Amino acid sequence: MMASSSLSSSSTTQTQNRSPELRKDAVNNRWVIFSPARAKRPSDFKSKSPQNSDPNSNSSCPFCIGNEHECAPEIFRVPTDRNSDWKIRVIQNLYPALSRDIESRIDADPNGEISGLGNSGRVVPGFGVHDVVIEAPVHSVHLSDLDPTEVGEVLLAYKKRIEQIKGNDLIKYIQVFKNHGASAGASMSHSHSQILALPVIPPTISARIYTMKEYFDRTGKCSLCEDQPKDLQINVTTHFISVVPYAATFPFEIWIIPRDHSSHFHELDSEKAVDLGGILKLMLRKIAVQLNNPPFNFMIQTSPLEVTDSQLPYSHWFLQIVPQITGVAGFEIGTGCYINPVFPEDAAKVLREVNVQM
Repeated sequence: MMASSSLSSSSTTQTQNRSPELRKDAVNNRWVIFSPARAKRPSDFKSKSPQNSDPNSNSSCPFCIGNEHECAPEIFRVPTDRNSDWKIRVIQNLYPALSRDIESRIDADPNGEISGLGNSGRVVPGFGVHDVVIEAPVHSVHLSDLDPTEVGEVLLAYKKRIEQIKGNDLIKYIQVFKNHGASAGASMSHSHSQILALPVIPPTISARIYTMKEYFDRTGKCSLCEDQPKDLQINVTTHFISVVPYAATFPFEIWIIPRDHSSHFHELDSEKAVDLGGILKLMLRKIAVQLNNPPFNFMIQTSPLEVTDSQLPYSHWFLQIVPQITGVAGFEIGTGCYINPVFPEDAAKVLREVNVQM
């Protein structure tokens, strides 16, 4: 894999001479400060602590094929035939953030809402589902090493598990996420992702839906269905578009957006899963080459499970990729307003020009 040439000297000078800007994120309702004076050229960003391959062999990793007995109970595998080798396993998390075992102790009203306990309704039992998706049987194989069809199979495993979990009326929101690299929160180096199902709708999700409603009420359009400016686009496929968002919170943040309006990730079909698998693989390869294989997170930003008919026109899911190349400090924690040293147009240009082998 080889990176393309960096920005030209003229465009670099133009970037350095740009004045700071504040941009409002029309999806997440937050302000982002773009301060190019705080950074080198966008093409010079590199991870200081790249995620290198772990030397562990399959003899010491519980996620490797042959060590299934060391893991928490399996939920399902792909393929389902237990007489053949598996490609993907979905298992319970051995150290879950929430407990699936306390459901019987929860009081719920006829609508499935959990009753608050004490503190003016601010405490509910820690019920939920926390699963792990092991994306490949071999320790050295990462998600970006798989071909688009295989990445699509991982995405369809997410879908299958979401459809299983959403049958529980107590579950209100399901977050799929991947932590790659220790500094991005990964405790295991074997390629895996996680699914965490909650009995409440997180405030960030509620705020996103409300912000998208405000945009729809003002314009009559879904904020993610709007044509994305050419200078923010990275790649376009039959069903998806990848962009650096207009008010990107983090340097080289990427959103992969369905081109057809869709509220929920689990509406994904097999054809779109392969297409998404291809563009996801491409984006992960691009950030690996350009940013020196950085730790990263990706999150599937879907809608709450229960979306009303009136919310459908403006609720639109997307996949968010955040390379971990800068830190969060006191200003961001104190204000919720982030400082990004790279203008999105510059980041998108750099990523468009990165050539990778697929």
